Amino acid sequence: MRTAVILFNLGGPDKPEAVEPFLFNLFNDPAIIGLPTPFRWLLAKLISKRRAPIAKEIYANLGGGSPLLPLTQEQADSLENALGEGWKAFIAMRYWHPFADQTAHDVKKYAPDRIVLLPLYPQFSTTTSASSIANWRRAAKRAGIEVPVYTVCCYPTLMGWIAAQADVIAKSMDGFNSDAPVRVLFSAHGLPKKIVAGGDPYQWQVEQTAHAVAVKAELQPGTWKVCYQSRVGPLEWIGPSIDEALQEAARDKVAVVVVPIAFVSEHSETLVELDIEYREKADELDIPGYVRVPAVGTHPEFIAGLAQLVKSVANHQPGVQSWLGTRFCSEYLKKCPCAA
Repeated sequence: MRTAVILFNLGGPDKPEAVEPFLFNLFNDPAIIGLPTPFRWLLAKLISKRRAPIAKEIYANLGGGSPLLPLTQEQADSLENALGEGWKAFIAMRYWHPFADQTAHDVKKYAPDRIVLLPLYPQFSTTTSASSIANWRRAAKRAGIEVPVYTVCCYPTLMGWIAAQADVIAKSMDGFNSDAPVRVLFSAHGLPKKIVAGGDPYQWQVEQTAHAVAVKAELQPGTWKVCYQSRVGPLEWIGPSIDEALQEAARDKVAVVVVPIAFVSEHSETLVELDIEYREKADELDIPGYVRVPAVGTHPEFIAGLAQLVKSVANHQPGVQSWLGTRFCSEYLKKCPCAA
């Protein structure tokens, strides 16, 4: 049996000229801005044009483009090796190449007997996993792909994911020289409050991940907290923000270990925001120490966990499943795809 595994991620501009069209694709997504098409298109054009100069400066720190695609390819290759014969991994990015249409064409040529959809977002959100899955379904239909599809919706406390996080935290803290007490900040990409209030399970799942990692890493109560980064626009976002968490750490005179708890690969949010911007903020606040834990990438336990997850999901009935094979989210989270 031939199985195609489709890895979903955000994507990123590969050169300065790609920054503005990448931003347009992002803000033109109805999962991001829920306006009717003509108004959303116009607003996306306006926002992308205004934000492009700032974004180009950010990507200039990374050589002009995002490293996300090559890093995701490394994950795809590692996963394919872990799965063994009969499994082939493909990448479909949401807002830049390779787009779902291009990947669907490649999958059609591969002629699989079944497909497993695997978002590289451990925590489900309507703005990430749901958008990518819906976009793939459209592309697959256009390509004429008609085979059983098995969809992973989330894996916030998957054993391999948690073990990999705990391991990279332990290694980072072993080399951390500071006489001050240490506080672990689990940092995730933020969302507007109105999205979470509508039943999106992302924030709740991020908190479940952080708790599971804290337990696995044997962090004592009161020595860690969850915070959020990457806020854009005038809407009120979920918190506390990482800015607030750093200010609190400065008042308490504690060093910080920052963990990208919702990112599986390095990209602008980790390599620029966390490594440059917030490190400078920590220096300005006279925080006694600042260490950023790397993303798990191709950590053996993470890849092994994904391989086990993919095989497990493919042995169930086609459809959408969490890593548990049943609903994980609380009942009030109505946007959980397992709710039905």
